[in-house]
Amino acid sequence: MPTVVEVARGIRAREQSAERVTRDRLERIRSLDPTLRAYLHVDGEGATAAAREIDRRLDRGEEVGPLGGVPVALKDNLVTRGLETTAGSRVLRGWIPPYDGTVVERLRASGAVILGKLNLDEFAMGSSCESSAFAPCRNPWDPERVPGGSSGGAAAAVAAGLCLGALGTDTGGSIRQPAALCGVTGLKPTYGRVSRYGVIAFASSLDQVGPLGRTVEDCAALLEVIAGPDARDSTCVAEAPEPGSLLAACGRNELRGVRVGVPREYFADEGGPEPDVAGAVGAALAQIAELGAEVKEISLPHTGHAVATYYLIATAEASSNLARYDGVRYGRGRRGFGDEVKRRIMLGTFALSAGYRDAYYGRAQRVRTLIRRDFERAFDACDVIATPTSPFPAFRLGERIDDPLQMYLADIYTLSCNLAGLPGLSLPCGFTGEGLPVGLQLLGPALGEAVLLEVGAAYQAATDWHERRPPPGRGAARGVAGGRR
Repeated sequence: MPTVVEVARGIRAREQSAERVTRDRLERIRSLDPTLRAYLHVDGEGATAAAREIDRRLDRGEEVGPLGGVPVALKDNLVTRGLETTAGSRVLRGWIPPYDGTVVERLRASGAVILGKLNLDEFAMGSSCESSAFAPCRNPWDPERVPGGSSGGAAAAVAAGLCLGALGTDTGGSIRQPAALCGVTGLKPTYGRVSRYGVIAFASSLDQVGPLGRTVEDCAALLEVIAGPDARDSTCVAEAPEPGSLLAACGRNELRGVRVGVPREYFADEGGPEPDVAGAVGAALAQIAELGAEVKEISLPHTGHAVATYYLIATAEASSNLARYDGVRYGRGRRGFGDEVKRRIMLGTFALSAGYRDAYYGRAQRVRTLIRRDFERAFDACDVIATPTSPFPAFRLGERIDDPLQMYLADIYTLSCNLAGLPGLSLPCGFTGEGLPVGLQLLGPALGEAVLLEVGAAYQAATDWHERRPPPGRGAARGVAGGRR
């Protein structure tokens, strides 16, 4: 399957037409998506017209942008002019926005071709893509399993080749966890690195838009386009990455001088990763050491409080953000929220209620500060932190849907990154005995995307886990051998 970078280069060189590339993806969507349900809306006519225009501009010798002709797709909580945007909820069914969000504007300006809108947990609240109001998304490696969430449609679409790259949002791991479960690469940028204007909010102090692709280089190419300040989002950082710097960071193939910290709390005997996950991550750390990095143990002592802290803050902010969907302007009649959204609104409303706000939400914010300080101290001793992305591989559809606490633990390794506002990268690092993908998570200091891309790209240059494809037909891959050294 081609990558974002390869296709962009090939179209600019006129080795292939943008229209042909787009038609190939649309044909694949027609073939596979009735089973996977990665898309909520496919804009075949609009995508074909956009691709045809890229070819015409190239014929005229015009510049088409760094992603000219590359077919991508968007999580359906990113506002798109003229395309239905639902956030996976019946409350917004039929809403056609009159404007594009900032990241959508920047993708269009880069020449990317937008194929459509991708499935997600309702209002991005979930870890399995089962709480979508329209249909659960399925994992391309085994359609009886979940793709992860909430950006499950984005990860499944990239894994199955239904688009070359995608944008998702990450509030507590919602890019990285599905990337791990679907065997693709996903990047959550530093909070404020990418504008949230035009993102349907879940938890405003945690949400961040980021890319998913086959490779670290693909994620860098997408982030180059969408990152940067935006006057319409006051939380955006003022500085933009130097043009070309993120892609340049992917050129490293050895890691001498890089210090990689491994937090002991993430590998605890009780509550740690499943054996197959721990084994794959351990092998990945050994490979990183072979590339010249210094791998050493560190401590993040407040890790044990992260899940409770996150779910107090996230639900409180969700309760506030979703108050606008009051049945007057949205959600009339029977088109109300699903169970998971109602659960989080009620939890958040309680945490913010009179007499409880300081005891719950206020205390959680103080613990959030302690978690952020843990990371600051850790980055005095290391450049990158390495952990599993998920404690387990993709689980079966319906297996955890009735046990919210077990579902929340799916994000146990990812949500501290959001609480601290740091960048995080998940990349494929192996398979379980059942042939299900395993993800390695790399965390960096604030605005430290470049070092994550350096380490991740060097690891991918030395292995081939990211090149594996889901098998045709039903059932998980069997007999997956070790990665290339």
